[in-house]
Amino acid sequence: MNIKAYLKPHCGWSMGVRAIMEKYSLEYQDLDIINNQNLYAEMVEKSSQPLSPCVEIDGVMLADVSGEEVENYLLSNKLVDESSKSTSVPINSPCSDEEHEKQAMNDTESSPVRFF
Repeated sequence: MNIKAYLKPHCGWSMGVRAIMEKYSLEYQDLDIINNQNLYAEMVEKSSQPLSPCVEIDGVMLADVSGEEVENYLLSNKLVDESSKSTSVPINSPCSDEEHEKQAMNDTESSPVRFF
């Protein structure tokens, strides 16, 4: 499979997508849409909308999806077999308040470049 995941570096939804990729041992491109304006523009052009995460699997764009939705797509299209492995993070959840606070503290130390 050719998988491109348009993700934010620190986001509950993006972490859920990464967890699914790990759960099924899938190779994928983790594309940082926060720090790369060109990747963000590519995601918007391909998905016809500005929300993330977006995951492109063999040319099929899944726009504004959670890890749970990516997993459901993979299973329903028989691209992976069922797995009993658990994930280290929720696959259908935004960042917690604690994660937002931690990100804010990290941003003061080394701010990422933001394009939007």
